[in-house]
Amino acid sequence: MSDPHSSADPSRRRLLGAFGAAGLAGMLPSARASTARPLGVALIGLGYYSRDLLAPALQMTKHCRLAGIVTGSPAKAEEWQRRYAIPDRNVYDYAGFDRIADNPDIDVVYIVLPNHLHKPFTVRAAAAGKHVWCEKPMAMDAAEARAMIDACRAQRVQLAIGYRMQHEPNTQAVMALATSRPFGRLQRIRAEAGFRGFDGASGDNWRLDPARGGGAMYDMGVYALNAARYTAGAEPVAVTATQAVERSDLFRGVDETMRFRLEFPDGVVADGETSFGRNMNLLRAECADGWYELSPFQAYEGVRGGASDGRRFDAAIGATPAQQARQMDADALAILGRRPPRVPGEEGWRDMLALDAIFASARAGGTRVEIAAG
Repeated sequence: MSDPHSSADPSRRRLLGAFGAAGLAGMLPSARASTARPLGVALIGLGYYSRDLLAPALQMTKHCRLAGIVTGSPAKAEEWQRRYAIPDRNVYDYAGFDRIADNPDIDVVYIVLPNHLHKPFTVRAAAAGKHVWCEKPMAMDAAEARAMIDACRAQRVQLAIGYRMQHEPNTQAVMALATSRPFGRLQRIRAEAGFRGFDGASGDNWRLDPARGGGAMYDMGVYALNAARYTAGAEPVAVTATQAVERSDLFRGVDETMRFRLEFPDGVVADGETSFGRNMNLLRAECADGWYELSPFQAYEGVRGGASDGRRFDAAIGATPAQQARQMDADALAILGRRPPRVPGEEGWRDMLALDAIFASARAGGTRVEIAAG
């Protein structure tokens, strides 16, 4: 198992290199954080993920705490205030969000909104002098992701992306194999993430709306894409992709299923698939002298796997929402220690570069598209 802060971790080296190239490695965050107390976190967007996972996880963390909320629903605000003893001064609506700049109780804004709102609220949070944690996918496209990075850098606040799997110990063990290569040269990767959902869906569901970042590729496909990248320990150079829709009454203008093949340097290929129409949850690496895999590779608990030499990946960190607590504590420690987070904005941006190419290829019927260099 790799140490999440070790320079020997290939992903860690790659991300630190990205920070250095961007001139951020020595940045000292300016948000008003004190090592004498846990960082105050405000959740913006109080849907399922905030309600059932992040808020409970913040009751488990050591280095951060739930300090505030941002919501467009007064009824939700009242319920959350009763449950978590949140004072009136730490409750904001979307229009008045910018007043958070004057609140010393809040150090970090965690953005848990539909995808099309990630960029505007990241920019607003940065302008308010608050560090930003943003859920995946980072943005609607690479240009938005770069604007988010630039906004946070200009205000000298940290930006971390909520790739919880990169904080999970079995995933970290697999990531380390990209460098140690105990099974010889990597040849092929298979990454699948999806579930059967939305049957009988009604009402205003943003995951089915193309204008708000709906579709399987944005929602679940980023797990497969990010996993392919950290398993390869390299950046893809080209992609071919096709999309499919079986339930056309639900999926209008968004993908129900996306299949993509990433080409990496040295002939490595990664076949990815994501879907809202079928359950799938596998990450497998085929090498010259063996294989290793995680199945499930993305789940709130129970991530596990093995390898052809008999080794097991079965470290346990506790029941849900232990992953989320581990992620937020690690990101809080990065702020307090004035060092880059494990998953900075550059990591999300690199996924967006690949996503842009995946969508372009799918629109062109599976034409090979080169991925812009990061």
